[in-house]
Amino acid sequence: MLYDILRSLHVLAIIVWVGGMVLMHFIVRPTVAELLEPPQRLPLMARLLGRFFAWVTVAVVVVLVTGVAMMRLIETGGPTPAVYLHVMMGIGIVMALIFGWIRLSEYPRLRHAVSTAALPVAAASLSRIRRLVALNLALGVLTTLIAMLGRSL
Repeated sequence: MLYDILRSLHVLAIIVWVGGMVLMHFIVRPTVAELLEPPQRLPLMARLLGRFFAWVTVAVVVVLVTGVAMMRLIETGGPTPAVYLHVMMGIGIVMALIFGWIRLSEYPRLRHAVSTAALPVAAASLSRIRRLVALNLALGVLTTLIAMLGRSL
């Protein structure tokens, strides 16, 4: 039962993280870009990303903690975990590091640029965040496919 609880929390956190990236990247960002000019768009995106990153921070911690806990349960309960589980964990760690870079480096740069009305700097920072989120989204989709197909591979 513990494993099932951990797995449920793990999947819910992944839904928040990967689903949130889909929403922000494909729906929110393009819509805001269509409707608003940079002086309005950049502060709005900074605020939206702040709220989103708060949720993702929790989700990343939950994903990492539950992932490690599930691996430990598998290791103590039987044979070595399948290779695909190690691959998923490796990709998850890379994704967490990318998110850490966004959250601790790029996002503060964006907020500072917005607060000082340095719109070109803010736009460049938002562009870097977008590219890093796109990379993390691709890694998240890849990891999900590995999770779904791993036993078959």
